[in-house]
Amino acid sequence: MNNKNYDKYQAVIGLEVHAQLLTNSKAYSSDAAEYGALPNSLVSPVTLGLPGTLPFTNKRVIEFGIRLGIATNCKIRERNEYARKNYFYADLPKGYQITQDKTPICNDGFIFIKQNDGTEKRIGITRIHMEEDAGKSMHDVVPDETLVDLNRAGVALLEVVSEPDLRSSDEAYKYLTEIRRLVRYLDICDGNMEEGSLRCDANVSVMLKDAKEYGRRVEVKNMNSISNVKRAIEHEIIRQIDLIENGEIVDQDTRGFDAMTGTTSSLRSKEAANDYRYFPEPDLQPVIITVAEIAKVKAALPPLPAELIAKYTKQLGLTMYDAGVLTDAKEIALFFENVLKHTNNAKAAANWVMGPVKSFLNENGLHISQFPIAAERLAELIAIIDSGKISFAMASQRLFPIMTKELTKSPLAIAEEQNLVQESDSDALLEMIKEAIGKYPEKVLEYKNGKVNLLGLFMGEVMKLSKGKADPKATSELLKKVLQDDTEIQ
Repeated sequence: MNNKNYDKYQAVIGLEVHAQLLTNSKAYSSDAAEYGALPNSLVSPVTLGLPGTLPFTNKRVIEFGIRLGIATNCKIRERNEYARKNYFYADLPKGYQITQDKTPICNDGFIFIKQNDGTEKRIGITRIHMEEDAGKSMHDVVPDETLVDLNRAGVALLEVVSEPDLRSSDEAYKYLTEIRRLVRYLDICDGNMEEGSLRCDANVSVMLKDAKEYGRRVEVKNMNSISNVKRAIEHEIIRQIDLIENGEIVDQDTRGFDAMTGTTSSLRSKEAANDYRYFPEPDLQPVIITVAEIAKVKAALPPLPAELIAKYTKQLGLTMYDAGVLTDAKEIALFFENVLKHTNNAKAAANWVMGPVKSFLNENGLHISQFPIAAERLAELIAIIDSGKISFAMASQRLFPIMTKELTKSPLAIAEEQNLVQESDSDALLEMIKEAIGKYPEKVLEYKNGKVNLLGLFMGEVMKLSKGKADPKATSELLKKVLQDDTEIQ
């Protein structure tokens, strides 16, 4: 099929993101919510839904729901009711899931994603609701058998359902990246898709660009990374267009994604809402969320990426690229914020955090929480560079590595001990400049005759003579003055 046939169509994409919450216990029981425990070791009669047991609400789940609702500009519901969603899988011990149906804790929100041309696109959030997870079926441990681990059954989830506002796999990638960044900033989910603590289902359809109605929607599951979500959507768009162009019908089914082949395959026909036979959960009372409770949660929120980016670009004058790198991970952003408390040179602070600091972390396999230099010490290093006592090159190559080991000494004290402080005394510099240009009298004439790029040659000689300690700015200014002087150099 030629590209013209593909260009006639428009993809319509909505994502359902399940965030596994960082609570100590499960959503409706006191069972521990831990990753990596021995199979079926975190299961009680409440999790199994045995006769005579009653669930109870985990208050932390409600708080986390409020946090995410505020961060995604949602309306927070006052009266929250629970519902049972009925379906029968081997890894769902009760035969139903406690969730929310008609009263999600959050609805009618939005976030922005940055498009390739630099503009922002608003992506609507239909709803966020609280629910519990199912267990885990493992099909690849024993040949021809399926093993079931119920440790995950009952673990608390927030499901974030977007509006069908996404129009490409690239937009879906950016949206999911932003959701992951938000849950990490909010400390409600670690966002690790490989471990299953953040999972995503994609609803994909295609339609002609001038059509008024959406095409038939297909749900794609089993994607364990953001890049695989992107790949699955790209494959599904092409598959659906090919079907339509060949006169075939797109079945409204649920499909799995095979990361090895990059293709999707049908798992089952797509369930409709009535297939789940939702009805009110009889064992849990509705939860009332007050305005005061919302205000309390909001007051305790950390700074979020959007407000930090606005601060860095509009107040501090950093580029959008710098702001994006600094806010990509919450811990890096908070470290940068701490550095800013001790220096007014935001650009230098950004350069240090994005450059030498991140390089040190990467080279040593460390998290920013393990970085040995305190934010205040890094600000002191910036200050002595700004004062001209040491150059950035000398600081990054010589002083910074020593600071990672000498944690109690100030940068200036280390610089003085190591004889790294720059020579800025004009008399001392003048002597070195005279010696440097005295080696190349013919080059001095060439410089005076317009070959100004020879300045680098003389600067290099002065740096050699000073063993790298000459203040570059002061040296350059004095060197130009000497070279422009028509009197004979003594």
